[in-house]
Order: sequence, then C-alpha cells, then structure tokens
Amino acid sequence: MTPENRALGAFHGLALGDALGMPTQSLSREQVQQRFGAITALEAAGPDQPIAPNMPAGSITDDTEQAILVGQLLVEGRGNIEPTVLAQRLIDWEAAMRAKGSQDLLGPSTKRAIDLILAGHTPEESGRYGTTNGAAMRITPVGIAADISDPARFIQAVIQACQVTHNTTLGISSAAAVAAVVSAGINGADLGEALNIGVQIAQKAEGHGHWIAGGRISTRISWARTLSCLFFTSPNPPDNP
Repeated sequence: MTPENRALGAFHGLALGDALGMPTQSLSREQVQQRFGAITALEAAGPDQPIAPNMPAGSITDDTEQAILVGQLLVEGRGNIEPTVLAQRLIDWEAAMRAKGSQDLLGPSTKRAIDLILAGHTPEESGRYGTTNGAAMRITPVGIAADISDPARFIQAVIQACQVTHNTTLGISSAAAVAAVVSAGINGADLGEALNIGVQIAQKAEGHGHWIAGGRISTRISWARTLSCLFFTSPNPPDNP
C-alpha cells in the first residue's frame, strides 16, 4: 500500500468514524444502550438527537467538514496554515451552515476563540481557553501533510492548526497525538507503533501553548490503552472500560 492510499484511508476512516458516532453524540451510555444496543453498523439519528436530529445513516458532521476545511487550507498554504485565515474560514463555514438550517455547530472553545478574534485579540491569545477536543477532531489533514520523522517541525504544523482556537497545553498535546498516529501510519507503522509515537509526540507537545490544569494527555492515552487491553482480553470485562 502506498502512502497516498494510507492518507486517503485516514480521511475515509475519519468520515466513517464520524458517521458511526453521529446518532449517539451527546447521548448518555444508558441512552445509547436503550436505543441502539451495540453499534455495529451505520445508524440514522432519531428526531430527538440533540445535535443531528433526523440525519440519515452514513451522514457526516462538523467533525469531518472542519477537517476538510483544514485540508483545503493546507493545500492553499502549501503546507502552512495562517491562524487568522483559519478563524475566518470557520466563521464563514458556520454562517453557511446556519443558512442551511444548522445551529450551534462550533464547539465552546472554537466559538469563544472566534468571538475574541472578532473583538481584536491576537491568535496567540484567542485560543488560550481552548481545552476541548475541537482541534484534535479536525487535525487529521495535518497528520497527512506533515511528516512525523521531523518532530519539531511536525509539532509546529500542529500548533498552526490549533493556535487560534486551542492554544493550550491540553489542546495542542491532544491534537499532536492524533496527528502523530496518522502520520506514523502513513509512513507504514503498525497500530501499536503508531500509538507509541502518538504518546511520545503528545509528551513533546505539552510544553507548548498556555498551561491549563488537567490530566496529561500522554498519560491518559497510555492508561486508556491498558484498560482497553484488559477489557478485550478479560473473560469477565468490566461494564465501564
């Protein structure tokens, strides 16, 4: 398989994962189990889905659409993203979605950052409160465009895509982990090796951005991997892995 095939696979995986989770977003574990049981195929969203009511099975959400937006900016910038341009594109994108009837597509960190940009704050300051997963959800194109074999340059590419909305230790570290796994996979690493690289890059990236209180992303990833192994190998797995 070529790197180009793997890159396309990364985007396909993003879109499919987004569509798989679309009908269950913002629902509790109990609600998901009651309505769907185990999710093993693409499902349609019900009329009471809080984010995507009545969307048909296989529909993507803002997660994939914002990743496509980042990819377009990388192409236009020949591998670079200007933070203020990203902010304006997000503003324009949400306006277009609202015109189609969608509401509240921007997450809390991104919405707050854009308000600060519109009020005249710099990109370095606008993202200082961004602790949610918005940067990580749209970072896949950076993992495709940037090569993890040069970690310092790679992290700078991640920062460019995060700074305006998630310029915090948690926001940058988590996005760097996702992008690193994608990049390592495109370079031919297997899943275990790619996840190890993701943890390493998360550790390196956590020194960037405004410090914010919270668990270290690299440690949480390692913890989650341990729990998932126990869940899938134990004859009596816990109810809440």
